[in-house]
Amino acid sequence: LTYVERPMESTLLVICHKHKRYNFNSKFGKALKKNALVFESKPLYDNQVPAWISAYLKSKKLKITPRASELIAEYLGADLSKVANELDKLAINLPPGTEVNDQHIEANIGISKDYNIFELQRALGQRDVLKANRIINYFAANPRKNPMPVLIGALYSYFSKVYMYHAAKNLPEKELLTTLQLRSNYFLKEYRATARNFPPAQAEKAITLLKEYDLKSKGVGYNNTGKPEGELMKELVWRLLH
Repeated sequence: LTYVERPMESTLLVICHKHKRYNFNSKFGKALKKNALVFESKPLYDNQVPAWISAYLKSKKLKITPRASELIAEYLGADLSKVANELDKLAINLPPGTEVNDQHIEANIGISKDYNIFELQRALGQRDVLKANRIINYFAANPRKNPMPVLIGALYSYFSKVYMYHAAKNLPEKELLTTLQLRSNYFLKEYRATARNFPPAQAEKAITLLKEYDLKSKGVGYNNTGKPEGELMKELVWRLLH
């Protein structure tokens, strides 16, 4: 505290505080604000992570497809140190100017280009029973890589946007992208296609099912000992498609 109150002008001292906001009403905090430059880096919201990924790779002289940035964000979450570590693998292994796609992600980060949440969403949206079952069987066999909470969270967001699309589909495209929190027309095309297969009542039913299976995955709603996560996943997908 004494040093912070009277810092030496010739010294550069950096003090880091992680995990939660520092209390600047404390005596030390007030001294910092008075005598130092304070920078607060707030965590990103989940929907901000894909844009951050694109910007980070741009600083490494790489580009990335919208789908690929969404895929990384969905699987790695908003822990930017973890995301940056994985992106650095791409920067090391790919030549400058490369546009990162699903194949690069599978080869360097280990997220399957064929068996991932976005391919499952697309299969469900197209009501492609064979493909959806193939993917969910892969998920069920690899529950640690594809946990139920991540699956339900992603599908809930997906079908919520499908439901919102029906209410907002007559808006100008730019407003529609903002309403659905989509970064490009690339994703809007998919939601348009899914909305044709899931009219409002079906989209609402999907959301209700996801809430039900969220509770079941937490042990709520069973009179018996419960089912393994993998079986719940398969059952959920069957009910979404029938």
